[in-house]
Amino acid sequence: MPDPVQNTVYKRAYLLIKKSLNGEEQDYTSGNIRTAVFLLAIPMILELSLESVFALVDMFFVGKLGQNAIATVGLTESVVSLVYSLAIGISTAATAIVARRIGEKNPDAAAHAGAQSLIVSLIGTLLISILGSVYAGEILSLMGASAEVVAEGTIFTRIMFAGSSAIMFLFLINGIFRGAGDAAMAMKSLWIASLINIILCPILIHYFGLKGAAIATVTGRSSGVLYQCYHLFKGDGIIKLRLSHFRFDFSIVKSIINIGWPATLQFIIASGSWIVLARLVAETGGTSASAGYQIAIRNVVFFILPAWGLSNAAATLVGQNLGAKQMLRAEQSVMLTTKYNAIFMSFVMILFLFFANPIIRFFSTDETVIAYGVQALQIIGTGYIFYGIGMVMNQALNGAGDTRTPTIINFVGFWLFQIPLAYFLAIVVGLKSTGAFIAIPVAETLIALLAWYYFKKGRWKEVKV
Repeated sequence: MPDPVQNTVYKRAYLLIKKSLNGEEQDYTSGNIRTAVFLLAIPMILELSLESVFALVDMFFVGKLGQNAIATVGLTESVVSLVYSLAIGISTAATAIVARRIGEKNPDAAAHAGAQSLIVSLIGTLLISILGSVYAGEILSLMGASAEVVAEGTIFTRIMFAGSSAIMFLFLINGIFRGAGDAAMAMKSLWIASLINIILCPILIHYFGLKGAAIATVTGRSSGVLYQCYHLFKGDGIIKLRLSHFRFDFSIVKSIINIGWPATLQFIIASGSWIVLARLVAETGGTSASAGYQIAIRNVVFFILPAWGLSNAAATLVGQNLGAKQMLRAEQSVMLTTKYNAIFMSFVMILFLFFANPIIRFFSTDETVIAYGVQALQIIGTGYIFYGIGMVMNQALNGAGDTRTPTIINFVGFWLFQIPLAYFLAIVVGLKSTGAFIAIPVAETLIALLAWYYFKKGRWKEVKV
């Protein structure tokens, strides 16, 4: 006979998942905290999970084009990550301010803040798009790419930078949705972008080679943005933008910039460190090491993105509960989210340690590339639990509007510790690319411990946005 208790548990879980994916308006400042975490986290995890799948699908098909193509995509994305940094920085500011206004039960003010963040991002992305498109070849050369990689990959880099505005708006508008607690809409937007990407990627790569991969990415991202804009202007969600919301408001723009520039710098610091490490690997290990490292990083990102989704839930809960003056509830939400993230990441760590070879072998048949990829994945995977803890703590601080503390933590952890350690191990000690790999989990562990310390001090509770 069926167990009635077990059936009840399954039914409750089903109803919870259904409720989270329907995008129904919720009050995250009251009720059961565990339920609130799951209602936000489920769509946020699913949102970034498909993005993770796309990253692997893209690398699978690009991998068929050879080492130069893999290196081009990896090096380009290391630089395009600067665009992601600006997008995530402004998105962080939008999430913090929108969440705070929603917690204060003022959705019109939340919509106004969202519109002002769109104005700020438009200005920032134009400069990046123009410079990246014009100097695409020089950017690859600066990253240490060989002449063959530059010749083959410049067009890919040029298209990616030309379409960077789509990346910017996709992340920013999803930040607005997340701040409002509408995680389901953010999920649907990124799913549309990723699904179109996944469908177009093999087709366009078949006909246009590496250039096709870039066209597929830009087309997918742009489709997601169009879907977002429709629901921002025509939908019936919590946030609905009107023309009056776009009237320039200096005080809000100033607040967005004050929160957004440290958050942007925070991710530029992290991205810059990854760029330095990517170049160090390319210089000390050559194209094979660079290709193996890029395959490993794609798999690292595959599992980090869902964990990042869970961390975003913490940011929304902190922002809304601070707006509602629920300080203890904000802190409890973060500690519970940290626990879930650490459990998830511990399973990933075991996966990388014991199954790195078949994972990397799925993406390449070159034994040298496989050897480097397996080594990178196993070494980087040792710090996964700390990655999960650090992500939640830093995102909680960001959600409170305290973007300066995580920025300082990143500067210390990446630039004052990770880069010097990687250089010392790779060049001075002579470990070459292995030294760069080792520096990653060591630095991430330090960052997690620092983030935990500053979160527990509690100064984020006093931040005004």
